[in-house]
Amino acid sequence: MNDTINIFISGDFAPIYRVLDLIESGKYELIYNDILPFIKNADIAITNLEVPLIESGTAIQKTGPNLKAPVKSVEALKYAGFNMVTLANNHIMDYGWDGLKSTMTVCEKHDIEYVGVGENLNEAIKIKYINHQGYVLAFINAAENEWSTTDGDEPGANPLNEINQYYQIAEAKKNADFVILIMHGGHETYDLPSPRIKKLYRYFIDLGADAVVGHHTHCFSGHEVYHGKPIFYSLGNFVFDSEKFRNNSDWNKGCAVLLKLKKNVTDFDLIPFYQCNEKAGVSLFNEDDKITFLKDAESKTIIIQHDTLLTENFKKFVHRQSRMYLSFLEPIKNKYILAAMNRGILARLINSKQKRLLLNLIKAEAHRDILLNLLNDKKL
Repeated sequence: MNDTINIFISGDFAPIYRVLDLIESGKYELIYNDILPFIKNADIAITNLEVPLIESGTAIQKTGPNLKAPVKSVEALKYAGFNMVTLANNHIMDYGWDGLKSTMTVCEKHDIEYVGVGENLNEAIKIKYINHQGYVLAFINAAENEWSTTDGDEPGANPLNEINQYYQIAEAKKNADFVILIMHGGHETYDLPSPRIKKLYRYFIDLGADAVVGHHTHCFSGHEVYHGKPIFYSLGNFVFDSEKFRNNSDWNKGCAVLLKLKKNVTDFDLIPFYQCNEKAGVSLFNEDDKITFLKDAESKTIIIQHDTLLTENFKKFVHRQSRMYLSFLEPIKNKYILAAMNRGILARLINSKQKRLLLNLIKAEAHRDILLNLLNDKKL
């Protein structure tokens, strides 16, 4: 038995726009550049495949964009040496069961393991066990409930559900030497975890996970070591080109993690990089930018470990998002009227009494159960 198992884990992989051009022309090496050795030299290499792989199909009705990529994209994953993908994310069902089924079939054909999805909930919650170097590794993958998750007989992703994850981790602990929980959730563009996310991910460690790795926020959202186990709240993008974000924003900076597992110890290295900025693809930070990144990561850790600081920062983020979310609640959707409301020229139609009603409907579990069923009922 070798002493250490090295597991490379990265965030969102979406082969679209300029990255898709590189794939179509077979220039896979230009996607990964100098990060490639980290992937190839790892015992297990994992990325979050953020899109279904399907040639054509019917997009589901949802809020936000519907993403997909051609089946050929799997060759770029295989070229790099990825041998597992996480599929529990908010885009994997963008083209329904056809898109998910195509993705699963393509991965199986190319000997790439996947976790976090299935034809129904019982399949989606299955733990992926891998035997390597005399160890049994358990991988659990779940996503917050945004369009892709399943809660019964329909296909989809493993949903964030504290009770389900409790039983998953308990089962994994009985059968594996190490338990790695990979979550897709959090607040997009926010570079820290919310107080809820911090409490939740620490809870998963308390249940027995040896590491919790998050993504979805499109930016690095900090990390900490809790009871000797690492938590990465969000790694940010891995390969995710965007026509909107090509100006050296947080979207264009990501971080992979190299977990180093050995008996009773979970160590790690952070691997920060640029992605899809002036050029498509990934390239490691230069030394100065790496030093700056690691100092910033330390600052994030200090905030994360102090509840008051974390809460203060989250309240500031909520305030920055307030106009958008209050606009969602307004019954009138005319953009000019909403703009006037946002500028205080017109009074908002949602008054304090209506806000209290909405608060109770959403916050109280019994009311929320009914509200969710009603909103899911296509007959109403």
